[in-house]
Amino acid sequence: MDGQIAIVTGGAQNIGEAIARTFAGAGAGVMIADLNGDQAVATAATIAEQTGRAVKGIGCDVTVEADIQRCVDETVAVFGGISTLVNNVGWGRAVDDPLAVSAEEMIDSYRLNTISALRMTAACRPFLLQAQNASITNSGSMVGTLPAFDFLPYSAAKAAMNHMMLGLAHYFAGQVRINTVLIGTVLTAGYADAGLDAAAQEKLAHPNNLTGRAGSPQDVADAFLWLASRAGAWVSGQTIQVHGGGTRVRLKPQ
Repeated sequence: MDGQIAIVTGGAQNIGEAIARTFAGAGAGVMIADLNGDQAVATAATIAEQTGRAVKGIGCDVTVEADIQRCVDETVAVFGGISTLVNNVGWGRAVDDPLAVSAEEMIDSYRLNTISALRMTAACRPFLLQAQNASITNSGSMVGTLPAFDFLPYSAAKAAMNHMMLGLAHYFAGQVRINTVLIGTVLTAGYADAGLDAAAQEKLAHPNNLTGRAGSPQDVADAFLWLASRAGAWVSGQTIQVHGGGTRVRLKPQ
């Protein structure tokens, strides 16, 4: 990714941090945008030291238009442009009764998990259209394609993002490549924050999938590297499943 300039939202920790580190290791300049600005700056400094590349951090609430614009302006000021956008930020909580979820919570989830990607894309558009190998890669989720009533606000918002970004891939045809990674179970600190206790996380750590394990942030970051780099230059408008091969299927009972 030599010569590429990337913004990674939600990049201060977990999967976002792995994406930022992997991009920098492949030669990109990276701006880490995160709600926790201090952690974004600290993570950027660590990655810069590890990779020898220019990595910066900035506080950014992606639900606030002014924060988005400030992030874009600062990235251009520091790096001279933007070629690569990673809409990684997102969050959802477990719910016991999906019909008890308020309209406000559904809208808030849509604002964070869907609209933020639209607004980041809009703010980056002038610079992406001037860049070589311009790309947008989104952190989707398998619950955006499979029933997940216990994460209804999050899963519905992720499903909407899949459709929205596919539409934008067709809008930007021939100019900006857009793909979404449908991420399976990757155990991070975010699972506890979402309301999954230690017992639930232990079960998720040993899934009945084709690889026999849960994923790591690096597993996901490697997929992002392929899609955002020149190696993925012929890939656009795709939702790529990165989830250990999915649930193992057999007809004979065990």
